[in-house]
Amino acid sequence: MAAAVGGALRRFLRAYEQRAVLAVAAAGVGIFCVLPLGVLLARVALSPQDATSAWSSSRPWILAARSAGLALAVTAVALVVGVPLGVLVGRTDAAGRRVAGLLHVQPVFLPPFLLALGWFHVFGRRGALGSEATSAVLFSEAGAILVLALAFAPVVTSLVAVALNGIDPSLEEAARLVARPLWVTAGILLPAVAPAIVLAAIAVFALAFSELGVPMFLRVDAFPSAVFARLGGVDYAPGEAFALVLPLAPVALALLALERRFVGRRSFAVLGLRASERDRLKLGRWRPAASALVWIAAALSGAPVLALFWRAGQGDGFAQMGAWVGRAPWNGLVSGAVAATLITLFGLTVGHAVARGLPGSRSLDALAVLAFVTPATLLGVGIIDVWNRPALRPVYGTLAILVVGYAGRYMVIGVRTLAVVISQSSPQLEEAAAVAGAGFLRRLTGIVAPVHARGLAFAWLLALVFCLRDLETAILFYPPAGEPTTVRIFTLEANGPEPVVAALASAHVAITAAAVVVGAWRASRGARG
Repeated sequence: MAAAVGGALRRFLRAYEQRAVLAVAAAGVGIFCVLPLGVLLARVALSPQDATSAWSSSRPWILAARSAGLALAVTAVALVVGVPLGVLVGRTDAAGRRVAGLLHVQPVFLPPFLLALGWFHVFGRRGALGSEATSAVLFSEAGAILVLALAFAPVVTSLVAVALNGIDPSLEEAARLVARPLWVTAGILLPAVAPAIVLAAIAVFALAFSELGVPMFLRVDAFPSAVFARLGGVDYAPGEAFALVLPLAPVALALLALERRFVGRRSFAVLGLRASERDRLKLGRWRPAASALVWIAAALSGAPVLALFWRAGQGDGFAQMGAWVGRAPWNGLVSGAVAATLITLFGLTVGHAVARGLPGSRSLDALAVLAFVTPATLLGVGIIDVWNRPALRPVYGTLAILVVGYAGRYMVIGVRTLAVVISQSSPQLEEAAAVAGAGFLRRLTGIVAPVHARGLAFAWLLALVFCLRDLETAILFYPPAGEPTTVRIFTLEANGPEPVVAALASAHVAITAAAVVVGAWRASRGARG
């Protein structure tokens, strides 16, 4: 009797195991991504007069419009720079394109305000190439647009280059028989990777609209600064901050609608993994000019980083850094690593469901996208509203709150990365295991995870990098003595010694570079194994 009951129970669990695992993943997405936004929307429904009062003057509207205009300008410049560079790096025979491409992409791994700090040491009044005129340009809206565009253009370059390598080569080869490289690019390649370009534009706009550090450093009024001032500045008024961010919800929903309309599942195809070596587009007499453009882009990406190291060495900043850094690097690495692990675990479950078209997976993917495109101030204030309660002090008063913030904002990285990876493989192994009696969880951990170990490592590494570079989310609720390195540098920038601040920024660059190198090495070893 007991054996029969046990067998029936096992059959029941096996039949509903997949739903149970997805339900756990859905709960995680709900807690990290949806709950902060839902609480704020409920606040609007219960107290609409708060939002009306906060937006009764013209200043919030002016700041919101200015931030939107800034983000649109940054997106436009990033596309103008990044799309051609993506083509040159991804599909042409430009000289040294791979090395130059890697150098050009490195700003993706760094907080934009560190790059602004580097450009200050180049073009600021006392910079290496600075003057009153260059300083005036840098500390202006035009300067903020250029700094952010150079910081985010590599996002466009990377997505376009990867997408180009995912195109069916037969389309390109047929076109090359009858058309020149320029017409092949304009008529075949760019239309084929249009979803990747749209995805890049959405990502750049969302990151630029949320950017706090660069506008504040360059003294450009922007909406995130107004919210931050009411949570951590002289104008401390948390209730007003809550009211200020509420009308930003339509921005997030509009970006989500654009992503669903123009990208959606099509991104899995254009960001595929078919990157076999193929003939490069021959540039002919244009090759020297194209090669020069690629290397100029690499130089512009590396200049602010080199300037940070130069300034730190000029004033003995590295020797004094130990007295100022505290536990910030440890805080950032621990919270980032834990968050990256959570992001990867949820990404494996939800990404697999999206790749295999399981019921409800598209909704979970959309919610993860919504949390990423939501302005960081809106998500951060929602996290404060949810977790800043006496009963939740073990979370809100420790590094755990950073993990919550990172996991919520960057969950989409794990989901989308692993959905793309898994969608490139056949489900036959999983189907054979299911026929043999393996349950969903066993198939997920025993087949999907080992087969896609390299993709898992890459997803974890990418999530870690985004957590390490985060400032806009963490600065709103980091715990006492728990600030990560980005927040530590940002808070010291105004009053700390310049060489020490530059040394801390240089150390952060080195830590991030080491994480990327080690992670890439481990991923390549896993692939060979």
